[in-house]
Amino acid sequence: MIEYEVKFLDINPESIQQKLETIGANKLGEYFYRSRVFDYSDWRLDREHSWLRLRDEDGRTTLSFKKRLGVRGSDGKSNDAGMEEIEIIVSDFDSAASLIQALGFVEKHFVEKKRRRWQKNGVEFDIDIYPEIPPFLEIEAHDWEQIDTAIRWLGLNPSDKKIFSANQVFALYGFDVKQYIRIAFDGLIKRK
Repeated sequence: MIEYEVKFLDINPESIQQKLETIGANKLGEYFYRSRVFDYSDWRLDREHSWLRLRDEDGRTTLSFKKRLGVRGSDGKSNDAGMEEIEIIVSDFDSAASLIQALGFVEKHFVEKKRRRWQKNGVEFDIDIYPEIPPFLEIEAHDWEQIDTAIRWLGLNPSDKKIFSANQVFALYGFDVKQYIRIAFDGLIKRK
């Protein structure tokens, strides 16, 4: 399934929240996420711009296969064409991680983030806060037309939208996620 999602970087969360209130978006909540990202030991998914992500979304656990589409670079300077995502709900974060590793996958890294979610007319607006990088806004909808409409609602500049992964956001700020095994609010741990 194609994921229709864009990012706006280096935002002021309070200003964006005020705009969301003004346009009549509903605040759904504030969440704490922890994710474990897996690959085969030879990192073949990484070479194909793909990954397997296990995520605990404040008690709701999902397992996703994600693949960047139309990749033009990994430095965060070029937009991709989009993202493929296949996601299922699983019952237990730790048990799912054990199963994934028993199947021969290795953990590439662990990541934490905080998210404030808003919604209007089926469009989700997420203010994401990761360790060490400025907050950004993610807009996700059912198609590109809805994305363009949501950008107009907030008065954002369409040319500022980014179509790429959080890893590319980290790259823009000088962090090569492949060099870290843990990206958490209590600190970053580099791969040995």
